[in-house]
Amino acid sequence: MCGICGELTWRGQSVSEQRINNMLVHLERRGPDDQDVYINKQIGLGHRRLSIIDLSSASRQPMHNTSKSISIVFNGTIYNYPQLRKQLQAQGMQFSSSGDTEVILKAYEAWGERCVEKLIGMFAFAIWDVRIQKLFVARDRLGIKPFYYSQTNESFLFASNTQALLATGEIDTGIDIQALQHQFTLHAVVPAPRTILKGIRKLSPGHFMWVDASGMSEPKAYWKLSACRTEQRDEQEWIEEIRQALQLAVDRRLEIADVPVGVLLSGGLDSSLLVGLLAQKHGVVNTYSVGFEDQPEERGNEFEYSDAVVEHFSTNHQRFHIANDQVLTRLPEAIGCMPEPMVAQDAVAFYLLAEQVSKDIKVVQSGQGADEVFAGYFWYPKMHAAKGSYIQRFSSFYFDRDFDEYAKTVNQNYVQQDFTSQMVSDALNRSGSDTFIDAVLQYDVTTLIVDDPVKRVDSMIMAWGLEARVPFLDHELVELAIQMPPEMKLKGDGKFVLKKIARGLIPDSVIDRPKGYFPMPALKYVRGDFLEMVRDTLMSDACIQRGLFSREYVDELLAAPDQYHTRLQGSKVWHMALLEHWLQANVDGAAYPSR
Repeated sequence: MCGICGELTWRGQSVSEQRINNMLVHLERRGPDDQDVYINKQIGLGHRRLSIIDLSSASRQPMHNTSKSISIVFNGTIYNYPQLRKQLQAQGMQFSSSGDTEVILKAYEAWGERCVEKLIGMFAFAIWDVRIQKLFVARDRLGIKPFYYSQTNESFLFASNTQALLATGEIDTGIDIQALQHQFTLHAVVPAPRTILKGIRKLSPGHFMWVDASGMSEPKAYWKLSACRTEQRDEQEWIEEIRQALQLAVDRRLEIADVPVGVLLSGGLDSSLLVGLLAQKHGVVNTYSVGFEDQPEERGNEFEYSDAVVEHFSTNHQRFHIANDQVLTRLPEAIGCMPEPMVAQDAVAFYLLAEQVSKDIKVVQSGQGADEVFAGYFWYPKMHAAKGSYIQRFSSFYFDRDFDEYAKTVNQNYVQQDFTSQMVSDALNRSGSDTFIDAVLQYDVTTLIVDDPVKRVDSMIMAWGLEARVPFLDHELVELAIQMPPEMKLKGDGKFVLKKIARGLIPDSVIDRPKGYFPMPALKYVRGDFLEMVRDTLMSDACIQRGLFSREYVDELLAAPDQYHTRLQGSKVWHMALLEHWLQANVDGAAYPSR
């Protein structure tokens, strides 16, 4: 797990080592253990290392083959690398390290671009091939690891976060009009390849791309998730097959590491099930929980549930309680570490939790993805029961704003047409899925989740040099789960099969509890010091001069912030303030504070 960056110049001029080093400054938190740079005329590669597999210098990056004709920088973990290593050794290849980076390098030598099809895990990497003078870049199937890039007049630049790219001073920081609507309609999700900034793009999950002196090729998909059923199974067969696939996913993410692995335990079904599967097979588990101050309307922790799991399995547990004043004090710091503006209230929670956990351990498993893969959210049954076109059924329960309200939210210079509805409609209708809910889940897992919980957890946790592994997004488990009939997933208020697997393994109180969301009361209710922060941001000279928002709409929301919520209960005024704060911190102020 690391931070990567690089540059390939278009016109053959030599890459500036200083530029690579400038990017690496903004990747240090992702890889605090080591740094190195490789420059060879028009190519430059940079790497910050978080040592997890093969802790020796033999796995240092950038890594090269024996003849230095191929070089790689890689971020992620390949869970089947021991098996691939044996396969490559059988073909006569020799290895000088015991890690997964060299396995990717040798796999590329053996299979070229098809090497990505062999990899099981999370990854983003770039390989420079001197023999053909091309750069090969790829991203894992579910987009767990980030890959941002920019095509300037002079070169192709890439990095693990946007802050590194912005540090080059070469990026067009104008606002992407289509992305702006996605930002305010899909709770800050801007699907690849766009970002909120015109000059920064991201490689889509499950895609690779070639780059050479003449430019970039079109990204090519090497994986597609199909929700068309090919086999019939009864309920018990589904439960057993999912259980086996989940156990394998959990085992992979424990065993492939040369350092201890823990679990972020929220007290919900998903993380508790991970603890149960690990404890049942592997013994004592390291677990970590976080809680916050209560508000009159809502408790700030779920310790009663996480404590029940801890007691049941006798885990080696640490729990942290964070005061509201610390949440608000640290919020700007967390925003400065976001690669893109993210409105979810639990982003700062993961940031503050990771700060503490990283003092004890380098790798954790986390429950992200279970709700999307196994239909755990409350809006899925509502969509399922609704009538109308695909986009009508989806938008009525999911969109933060319909187009008419969006047109009132932003400056008229940023209003053209309803890009978001068209994008989502096209995706749902071309999915080829058996049913509408299949299409929704397919889109959620392959697109929406990537730029919401997955990106949120990766960026906030990696800001403290902590690796997050997500078993529910093991691509083989996802491929199996998408075949399950939606009625079975939706049964029993969602995640029916996971509840069946959990019964008898983890406490019933955790299984039968109402669906919960990461409690973060200080950032859910826009009042007091939080309201003052929001007001100061939206009324700042920078915000007014930027001119993104309708000032009349800003005034309307600030007059009664608790009255304006999205369909998923997000604060509309916070959505606006977060975007403006992110732009001030990362574009105007070049943030990303050091540890």
